[in-house]
Amino acid sequence: MARLLSVNVGLPREVTWQGKTVRTAVWKSPVEGRRMVRKLNIVGDAQGDLAGHGGEHRAVFVYQMDSYHYWESVLGRNDFIFGQFGENFTVEGLADNEVCIGDRYRIGDAEFEVTQPRVTCYRVGIRMNEPRMAALLVAHHRPGFYFRVLQEGEVGAGDDIVKVADGPERITVAEVDALLYLPGHSREQLQRALRIPALSKGWQASFRAILEQGSGTTAVPGNRGLANEEQAPAWPRFRQMRVVHIKKESASVTSFSLAPVDGQPLAFFQAGQFVVLRLHLDSGKPPVLRSYSLSDLPAADHFRISVKSELNGIGSSFLCNRVREGDLLDVSAPRGSFTLRPGETPVVLLSAGVGATPVMSILDALATERSQRQVWWIYGARNRVDHPFAEESRSLLKQLSRGRGYIVYSRPAATDQIGADFDAPGHIDTALLKRIGVSQESDFYLCGPPAFLQNMRDGLKNWGVLAENVHTEIFGSLEAITPGMAEVVHTPHLPKGQTGSGPPVSFARGEFA
Repeated sequence: MARLLSVNVGLPREVTWQGKTVRTAVWKSPVEGRRMVRKLNIVGDAQGDLAGHGGEHRAVFVYQMDSYHYWESVLGRNDFIFGQFGENFTVEGLADNEVCIGDRYRIGDAEFEVTQPRVTCYRVGIRMNEPRMAALLVAHHRPGFYFRVLQEGEVGAGDDIVKVADGPERITVAEVDALLYLPGHSREQLQRALRIPALSKGWQASFRAILEQGSGTTAVPGNRGLANEEQAPAWPRFRQMRVVHIKKESASVTSFSLAPVDGQPLAFFQAGQFVVLRLHLDSGKPPVLRSYSLSDLPAADHFRISVKSELNGIGSSFLCNRVREGDLLDVSAPRGSFTLRPGETPVVLLSAGVGATPVMSILDALATERSQRQVWWIYGARNRVDHPFAEESRSLLKQLSRGRGYIVYSRPAATDQIGADFDAPGHIDTALLKRIGVSQESDFYLCGPPAFLQNMRDGLKNWGVLAENVHTEIFGSLEAITPGMAEVVHTPHLPKGQTGSGPPVSFARGEFA
């Protein structure tokens, strides 16, 4: 039988986070004895952000001991205490993939109804000292859920949790969470959820909006608030973000961590996607737009981009030479289709130079979810000085039971050590893949300079790898081509008529939408 292990309460407090003051009640502490549960909260408890928490349908937040153990394993921690996830009730049992919206339970003298999954915000990351936590709770389908109080009464640690009624439609907390956060659900699934009277009004409104978005189709594209290439961007145009951390990854690559100025959580993007930055290089001149891949795990409180400083690169020179921590940048919502495909086939992450950035994000996501797929990290650099993410990638591979890495240096320095810094001199090609045991049936993810991409695509095709198993992210611009045309030299000529200055003509990039 399910059991109440701890009753946890806390009042709002002000904490300093990333240089700003945040009001939050995410710190909850266990109480002794029994506590009265009222319609809006437990005696001694309150919510700091009533827009996202609290109210009749979010009076009591519940989290499970099974998830505690899960996160201890995933995060490698053993310092958790009751209330660690900001929950009011720490329980044994009541798993998110078993409890259904509308289920009713009696605990002590009180009766409760399940109303919605918890929509995690960045504050849980502050409490956990883990900035990725809000995104991780969603990605791993362990959000926890809220109770509505049907009958007020006293509860206490050790009370049995007795189910008194099943919710209609029998849709679990995890399933409802996926309906909001994952695309491609049928209209029938959403309509089933809307037939549950207990589902909170906010979630009902979200599901109706999704249905309207997919009007006339059998499948709906998902929540417009999430980052997916097949959906509208998570926000239009640009959002202002502050540079909160700058880190030199190698001699030429620098990472920038960007946090939203408004403090609101970011959309949950897919590993491998990119953002567009609107850079104001000089006062009085129009801004320039540059795209940069997101290079770490999807998180609710920040983005990380990693930029190679190019000699004639306008955007990279500005970022690497002029931008400092605390500066503000205009950032688009994530987008792009270079994302991990589901399945059980081996994953081969192939990159060269700063092309490692999007596949780093994919590697991080695979490591975080403790994927059981075979994962190859194969990377080419000039030498150790020009090798970004060296320690980070090794650490992530160690978290994968079937993770393997192979590093190639094209111009190793005399001090670079085979076996420690890299595995072999030379370049990456299909002969290397065959030699180290990469499966021909793998899913290949390629990112790097144009010549690298072309050579690898040609090599994989000649090896017999199916085209649908090769996924590429174009890094930089490709050479111009004129299909079907022979090379012709054109001699410019003046237009007919009298020469003159003519009207002024100017070209300007349109506003990014």
